[in-house]
Order: sequence, then structure tokens, then C-alpha cells
Amino acid sequence: GIVLICISKYLDEPMTDRTNFLYIMTDQLRADWLGCAGHPIVKTPNIDALAATGLRFTNFHATSPVCMPNRATFLTGRYPSTHGLRYNGCALPAQANTFVDVLAAGGYHTAAIGKSHLQPMTAFPPLNSDSGPERLIDEAWRSDGGDYEQEEPGRFADDGWYAYKTPYYGYQHVDMVTGHGDKCGGHYAQWFKAEAPNWKALHNPANELPHDYTCPQAYRTPVPQELYPTTFVKDRTIAYLASRKGAADPFFSFVSFPDPHHPFNPPGKYWDMYDPADFELDLPYEAHKNPTPPMQFVHEAWQSAAKQFSPQTATMASKRQLQEAMALSAGMLTMIDDAIGEIVAELKANGLYENTVICFNSDHGDYLGDFNLLLKGAMPFRSISQVPMIWSDPVNRAARTTDALAATIDLPATILDRVGLAPFQGMQAESFLPVLQSDAKVHRSALFTEYNDGGPRLGFKTPSRVKSITTDQFRFTIYKGETWGELYDLAADSNETHNRWDDPDYAAVKADLSMQLNHMLADLMDESPRATRRA
Repeated sequence: GIVLICISKYLDEPMTDRTNFLYIMTDQLRADWLGCAGHPIVKTPNIDALAATGLRFTNFHATSPVCMPNRATFLTGRYPSTHGLRYNGCALPAQANTFVDVLAAGGYHTAAIGKSHLQPMTAFPPLNSDSGPERLIDEAWRSDGGDYEQEEPGRFADDGWYAYKTPYYGYQHVDMVTGHGDKCGGHYAQWFKAEAPNWKALHNPANELPHDYTCPQAYRTPVPQELYPTTFVKDRTIAYLASRKGAADPFFSFVSFPDPHHPFNPPGKYWDMYDPADFELDLPYEAHKNPTPPMQFVHEAWQSAAKQFSPQTATMASKRQLQEAMALSAGMLTMIDDAIGEIVAELKANGLYENTVICFNSDHGDYLGDFNLLLKGAMPFRSISQVPMIWSDPVNRAARTTDALAATIDLPATILDRVGLAPFQGMQAESFLPVLQSDAKVHRSALFTEYNDGGPRLGFKTPSRVKSITTDQFRFTIYKGETWGELYDLAADSNETHNRWDDPDYAAVKADLSMQLNHMLADLMDESPRATRRA
């Protein structure tokens, strides 16, 4: 009876109830790394509690399996090839509208707390530094005059609090965290220096706490829990929620934790909360029957002890090292889970819970041991492309799951649909509100995802350009300029261990998926701006 009443409200009434949104995003978290998703070791009771009061997606995917392009897709509801933030190191164009702009225009107070990553966070040169001829005109497009250095370290070098030029992609309130690990930048860095007179000593690698871990980027930070970036994000969120108590206008608060992204450095009690020996390496490299060229390249580099291309580039590690990375990732995640518990408690204490949608999501995953791989990259295995998604709605706080195929690109349209606001022209998203409101079994029959690299690595001669189509049964992937590709029968091989690209028994499937991908590519044209006249 209660569920039917809630569904009736969804179907019969326009969404004009001014519902608040608390959108929580983690960085580099696999879909299967939650207690509610069946992980046997990781403890996430507060995230599990959100799942117990909402809809958990079991087949939700990042539209691009790396940070910046997917985060820009989250804001715009557009594919990376369309919105312009094509790969890490680009910036979302200043003239881009976002769904947060729509919410602000519709009367919402909008806030971004934590990691944004819509602009570069470092001052390092790009991977594809131009070494070609001197150009009189550099780019195909003239400069739009946007300020694309607002997330770079120089803006936060002074004491005090850097004043963001708002709205920042639609956000009216910004508490910025840039980078990862215990040495994050942005407003966090300014707060950290003010809170810790000995901040230089805490950031000095010579003062690393003793440990015997050997996994890549394992670092036992001397930064205490109360000064770690996760705590900053939690405290700033709690302060923001307290400021919204009694406010007439609804809010959309985007809360983004920079963990459990590498480096692997959970602070305090979270460092040794988990025993590496408790984690299993279920998919060693040998489990793949016919590894692709980039897999072979990374494996050969690992076997020859070649230096990792960069700290962000996919690598391989030994069983023990991967177990250590898992244990430390679990510690970082449990710290986030504890923070989420306090945030939700504050939401309830301020009387906001009953009118707030709470979402939990991640920007992408991590190989985290699959085929001995670590981190992320051009190989779009489900470990990096499939992410958690939980939608806890006051209209129906009941535990449900759905295997409907959905993706990051659909989130803006769904959020706007939920509050009764129309999307802007050119949004390529499709609202999955029917899945939320009426238990619809199907949202999309197929997903299009893309990965673009900023430079050649993992054995590619040129920066990789990767396009995939994923259905309930198959994943089909092409790599620009390569004669090989990937075709996995997910129904029979959910771990993607047998590439059927050259299997004659799958020739018809390959042809059908290739045609579907071509149709999706044909529809990738930007529909904005619309024509103002007939020719």
C-alpha cells in the first residue's frame, strides 16, 4: 500500500515540491566494493543504510572511466566528445551550461564541497605537448575568455580563503579540494595550514610513519585523522547543511570525497583497520585467456621492472602488493563511510532529511587486482567502468535493487525530471525516473562509453581513442587505428576473461554490435545551438 501510494504521487503530481538534493560522490570506487553489493570484507554500514532506504543500481556505468571527462558528463548530460572535456587535463568550457545552472535558475541554492576536477589541478605540462610547427593561430576555436586556472595550486598559495568566481559551473558556494591523498590542495590546503602550525613537518615525506608495505604509492601519513581531506569535506558539508536549516529555497549540495583514489594513505586507525591477507586475488593475469596488446604491454613492463609511465598510469603488481592496496583502499573507504554517517545524522538533526534525496555514486572504478592490474586506463573492464549508484528518495524510502542499464550521462536529466525542470537544448541524457518511480525494468538497451587519452602510453603509438557499446549481454570495444578490439559475452563471462573478437562463433554478434555502435556514433552530433532560421 505505501509503495503504491508513493508511486501514485510520482505519476500524478508534477515534481514541484522543492526537494533538496545531497549528492555524494567518491573517487575511483568499484561497484562491487560495498557491503550492500556483497563485498565480504569491506565495512560500509552507513552507505549500506542508504541502500536500505533507496534504489541501488547493479548495472550502472561511468560514461568515461576516468575523472575529468566523466565529471563533466555528470554536470552537462553530454558525452566528452561533445562537451569538450575530452580527457584528463582539458577543462570544461566556461560557456557550457550545466544542470546545476538549471537548478540555480529554478530557485535552488547550489554548493560544491570537495573535489570538482572540471579544470586541471596541477601546473604540469600536458602529456601531448606540442612539438610541431610554429602556428600563427593555435586552435580551431578562439578563446572564450574563460578562467581555467581556478583549481590550480597558485590560486590557493596565499593565506586566507580564495574567493571563487561564482557561479562556478552553476555552483554558488564552493569549498574546493584538489588533488589526492594527504597533500590535497584548494581550500583544504588553506584550512590545513591554518589548523596545523606544523603542517610542513606533516607533509615532509621524511616523517612518514613506519610500515612494511611495498605496494605502489603506499604511504603511511603522519597527518592525523582530524586534519585529513575526508574530515575537511565532512566538516564543510555539515556546516553547509546547518546553514540551510530553515532556508526558504531548496538546495543541491554536491559532496565529493577525493578518496579512495591512490595514493594509498588512510590516516590513523584506518591504516591497519584491514588485514591484506583477508583479501583474495580472484582474477590474476593468467585468468585472461587471450590478453589484449595493452594488457601484454603492461605485463611485460611489470615483469621487466620498467618504470611506471606516471603515477596515474595503469600498472601491475604482485599478489601481496595488490592485497595491500585493497586493504588500504578499504581503510580510506571506511573513513568516508564514517563521514557519511555523520553527514546524514546532521541532515536529520536539522530537519532536512524528510525532504532530501540522497544519492551515492563514484566517478569511476579501479582495476584493483583484476588481471594483476592497478589504477585505471584505456582498457574499459567493468572494474573501472561499473560504479555504485544509490538513490534514496523521501517519496519511497524502501530498499530496492534494479539491474536496469544506466550511466553517468543520465543523471542530470533524471535530477531535473525529479524536480520538474526542463533540460537545456543539446543534453544527450535520458532520464531514468521511470526506473525510480515505477520499477521499470529497462532504461537503456545499450550504453555508449568513450575513453580518450592525452598522450600515447600503454604501448599505443598515438593517444588512444576508445569507444564501447555495452548491453546486458555484451561489451564491444574498438580502438582507433587498431586491427584488434574486444568483444566479451558478459552473460557467459561476467569477468571478461575471454575476448571473442576473432571468434567465428561470435561473428554475427560482432557485426550487430558494430552496427549499433555506428548508429550511436552517428548520433553523437552536437544539437546545440538549435537553428534560428531555415536556410
